[in-house]
Amino acid sequence: MSKLGTLGARLYRGEVGYDFVGKRKIWYGISILITITAIVGLAVRGLTMGIEFQGGAVFTTPKTSATSAQAEDAAQSASGHDAIAQKLGDGTIRITIGGVDTAKSDQIKTELAKDLKVQANDINADLVGPSWGETIAKKAWTGLIIFMILVVIYLAIAFEWRMAVAALVALIHDLTITVGIYALVGFEVTPGTVIGLLTILGYSLYDTVVVFDGLKEGQKGITKQTRFTYSEMANKSLNGTLVRSINTTVVALLPVAGLLFIGGGVLGAGMLNDISLSLFVGLAAGAYSSIFIATPLVADLKETMPEMKALKKRVLAKRAAAAAKGETEEQQDAAPLDEDDESETAGAVVGQRRQPSRNNRGKRR
Repeated sequence: MSKLGTLGARLYRGEVGYDFVGKRKIWYGISILITITAIVGLAVRGLTMGIEFQGGAVFTTPKTSATSAQAEDAAQSASGHDAIAQKLGDGTIRITIGGVDTAKSDQIKTELAKDLKVQANDINADLVGPSWGETIAKKAWTGLIIFMILVVIYLAIAFEWRMAVAALVALIHDLTITVGIYALVGFEVTPGTVIGLLTILGYSLYDTVVVFDGLKEGQKGITKQTRFTYSEMANKSLNGTLVRSINTTVVALLPVAGLLFIGGGVLGAGMLNDISLSLFVGLAAGAYSSIFIATPLVADLKETMPEMKALKKRVLAKRAAAAAKGETEEQQDAAPLDEDDESETAGAVVGQRRQPSRNNRGKRR
């Protein structure tokens, strides 16, 4: 068995673990810092909206020796608007000019052909009107809002409202980071970007639901025992699904990294950047948020409940009494279960199970 597989089995059995929930203030601080950085980047640089959202034109030149910088200068001079040029792998150049009057496309093509030393008829032009772009933008926002509402309703029904709130916070965190990185990097926001965002929100939700399912099982009968607080139970459930979340994320990131770094970077297929960057950043942020934000936030919300506060007091009182007797943690675990501790908390505490003693079998005849 591989070392990672062995670690996963030990995490599941509760033999090893990391106190993710106990150190939640550190994770909250890191997340707030990253989110503020993303918001500042978004406010300062803004998003580079594709022509699908703001209207404009995309010109694709034939193979040319001109550089992308030269193409940008030529396009800005011909149109009077900002332009973005991408050198593609086959030597052609894709020039995007946002907000340009589509009636000027022929004039722009002529001037581009002159500056780039190509035939005007060989330049392909795709035009998008501003009204159509506005409609697409509204539909994108509508789809995102509907997705968020359905997620909250589903989680509230399948689990509880506290978990739905925690999942929503994690999703907003992932979305903010991804959009902020788009602003900092300067990639165009296209319909492919929106598709990528919706996809990574689904992946993030998947990881979160896996952890929440463990929490749902673990909290059954938790108030009938005095060994673990809710936060400790949540941390054990999180450790039990940790390796599964990491494996799922890594396997999903590998092909996306191929799209982003090889397809978009090496081969020059710039259109792949639109969706691959959102997928890559969103998948990584989704795995982070499900571990470091969603579960600790659920623990914080649950421990505001009166019964969980009472449970924590009982647990701490029992530990204080055991410490006064000089008992170690191992001795406490080896002690016979209290009457209340015999309740079913197998999901709450992932550890060594007590095997029932076998009855003596009948003697052979």
